[in-house]
Amino acid sequence: MTEAKRRFVLEEDAFPDLPLLMLITLDALRALGGSATIQEIVDYVIENEGISEEEQSYLMPNGRDRRLNYYLAWSRTFLKRGEATENSARGVWALTEVGEKITTLGETKKIHTQVNEEERQRAKAKRDAEKSKPAPSKAKEDHSTPMSIEDNDEVWRDHLLAELQKMAPDAFERLSQRLLREAGFVKVEVRGKTGDGGIDGVGILRVNLVTFQVYFQCKKWSGSVGSKEIRDFRGALQGRADKGLFITTSSFTKQASDEATRDGAIAIDLIDGQRLCELLKQYELGVKTETVERVTILADWLKDI
Repeated sequence: MTEAKRRFVLEEDAFPDLPLLMLITLDALRALGGSATIQEIVDYVIENEGISEEEQSYLMPNGRDRRLNYYLAWSRTFLKRGEATENSARGVWALTEVGEKITTLGETKKIHTQVNEEERQRAKAKRDAEKSKPAPSKAKEDHSTPMSIEDNDEVWRDHLLAELQKMAPDAFERLSQRLLREAGFVKVEVRGKTGDGGIDGVGILRVNLVTFQVYFQCKKWSGSVGSKEIRDFRGALQGRADKGLFITTSSFTKQASDEATRDGAIAIDLIDGQRLCELLKQYELGVKTETVERVTILADWLKDI
């Protein structure tokens, strides 16, 4: 048991020890071979720090983000700013030479202090720049929310999830039905109003010469989906389906993910809010992606011709 494991505490309302969480993140990356996906890091921390399902369900004030995931994301950000980690476009995080040498809480505290100071200086420079700008003219109100490639990759997902939360339950079921059809399912039916043991619909997935009957449940939740909900859903599937599919706007606890793939039981595939956003983007359902063309004038080339 490491010092980090003995000291780490996640509370529902208190701000966690971020430098400690940064050290735990580095320990996780080391244990996972020097690199890992975000989910692998989260799962490792949950298991090795003994985070309960209740603690995994703690949410941020926006009612969407899980506190553990939120602060782990900040931990990765601070470590990257401190050149202790790096990440690829495919979402894989890795230790750098700097990060490999960091093994104490004092070292992560130093990075935390340094990055906070950089942010204060950046915020001050931005305020000074804003003061020198003329007041902007009032433009016509635009209810659309365009996102550029420079925007934080999480912004559009947060906005989309907020819109999904506003949908009526039956509308969300129809959206899920449309998504499954776009993904290749046939004979997709919504049965959400029958009270059929938590089953909201059924569809058939054809893979080459094989077909699978898949029952699905789609829920607009704010808190995390736990293992109990997965067990209840599987109970409704017994003797009826080859596979199950659970779609939610929120997230799944690690215990729920483990239960979904338990040996000897009907397999249940899980689609959380983040994955749902990616699928809606992929199939262009309520999401439009635009590519901005950028023209660069090569003045030196023109001079030398």
